[in-house]
Amino acid sequence: MVLYIKFMVSLRCKMMVKEELLKLGLDFVIVDLGMVEILQDITAQQRNLLKINLEKSGLELLDDKRAILIEKIKNVIVELIHHSDELPKVNFSEFLSEKLNYDYTYLSNIFTEVKGITIQQFIIIHKIERVKELLLYDELNLTEISYKLHYSSVAHLSNQFKKITGLSPSFYKQLKQKRMGNLENL
Repeated sequence: MVLYIKFMVSLRCKMMVKEELLKLGLDFVIVDLGMVEILQDITAQQRNLLKINLEKSGLELLDDKRAILIEKIKNVIVELIHHSDELPKVNFSEFLSEKLNYDYTYLSNIFTEVKGITIQQFIIIHKIERVKELLLYDELNLTEISYKLHYSSVAHLSNQFKKITGLSPSFYKQLKQKRMGNLENL
């Protein structure tokens, strides 16, 4: 049996879910971002307890098919951008369509209707978050980051970064260095 969980976006979330499943005596096969596969059927009482305990941790057990699909879309994007070393060679629409076995137009329409932004906007927001993370780690330069995240050019990445954050990537990096300098002076 597969259960879908909203807001499950990190390793810490996965650990909390595993802990809750073990408390309820539920044997799991897979605990992944947004999804849990358990071996046995879950009783109504177990489902209710799991739902209550997950909510205490800020997670939500999903029942609605549309909400489940939205979470699947979000989790594929987050997994791909934040937890994968290599982005796919095909475009995101093709990748999502193949991964979720739905027509991209259908996925896009439902996502936009429910979330109020397009899948493309969601992807851009997460790519910029990833750029910020890579800038803070200071392991890659902007050219390497733009290549890693499949931007057509550094200028394209910089324009998108400024549009989302209001700052240029270089200014953002300077702010980080300034903050670090201030911390060292304490």
